[in-house]
Amino acid sequence: MNTANAEPLIRDRIAVPPQPIWPALDDDAKTALKDRITRQLAERDAVLVAHYYVDGELQALAEETGGHVADSLEMARFGSESDAKTLVVCGVRFMGETAKILNPEKRVLMPTLAATCSLDEGCPAEAFGAFCDAHPDRTVVVYANTSAEVKARADWVVTSSIALPIVQHLHARGEKILWAPDKHLGRYVQRMTGADMLLWDSACVVHEEFKGFALERVRRLHPDAAVLVHPESPTEVIDQADVVGSTTQLIKAVRELPNRAFIVATDEGIFWKMHQLAPDKQLIAAPTAGEGATCESCAHCPWMAMNALQNLAIVLERGDQEIAIDASIRQRAALPIQRMLDFAREQGIGGGRDGR
Repeated sequence: MNTANAEPLIRDRIAVPPQPIWPALDDDAKTALKDRITRQLAERDAVLVAHYYVDGELQALAEETGGHVADSLEMARFGSESDAKTLVVCGVRFMGETAKILNPEKRVLMPTLAATCSLDEGCPAEAFGAFCDAHPDRTVVVYANTSAEVKARADWVVTSSIALPIVQHLHARGEKILWAPDKHLGRYVQRMTGADMLLWDSACVVHEEFKGFALERVRRLHPDAAVLVHPESPTEVIDQADVVGSTTQLIKAVRELPNRAFIVATDEGIFWKMHQLAPDKQLIAAPTAGEGATCESCAHCPWMAMNALQNLAIVLERGDQEIAIDASIRQRAALPIQRMLDFAREQGIGGGRDGR
């Protein structure tokens, strides 16, 4: 297994924004804003879909208004099944793009198009295309956390839950893999499958900050807690996990495992759904740094944090921040996504509900 450096230090040039600071709302102002958003959703024939990592207020509002809270792929799948003419996606930009790829006839809005993703930004389409051209003998497998242009260059798109069976399937056929963009997830998949994988060198700024040595200290303080880890995390963190899985799989573990406490190594936005489904369980955030250290994300994606009630109301009033994808790119990007969906259906895997 090799880690690719087709475009040296791309990931080091990613500008990670500071965590947004939204004005505090008292209960009356919050209720009034939610009422306003609810009216606008009805007037626009729109449905709200939110990712597990956005603010809990947005997740709650999505469920209260007949929308959906889910992983990135199920957000798009829900949009396909909805009769609404407009999808409002609270998440990051690749999620809005995926929704548009699968629902080209619908309008897709986001609270802000500035909400990108470190994995997406760390895999520019032009550089990735050149890397693919340099390795034409490899099957191109890309993670869902990529732009429509990168997906258009892929043979397969995968989510974190279906990556293992798809790569195992390709490995059994003797295919060599070109993997992008998350190197930690790629290493985990390679280790579990034994596949020949060439990895793009990028990582999620949230998950890369979980520290193995710091996690070990927290485990000693909570010896009965189960450790839940997203596979975008570094190997030394994954190696300490009781459960390694996607957002949906980690939420399921909190609900179903007998442990009373859980140490969770993924974005803290997931705690809202975990608390909702298992209110009696104790959730402990895995450490992102050692004592006295600083971090860029501190276990919460700053791009996810760009979604708020305030800009959700504004985008519904203005109707801007709309996802647009060139038709030829959309058509090419739809092929590897559909290939994944067909594989999941044929293998009876997850019904598409176990994505990032």
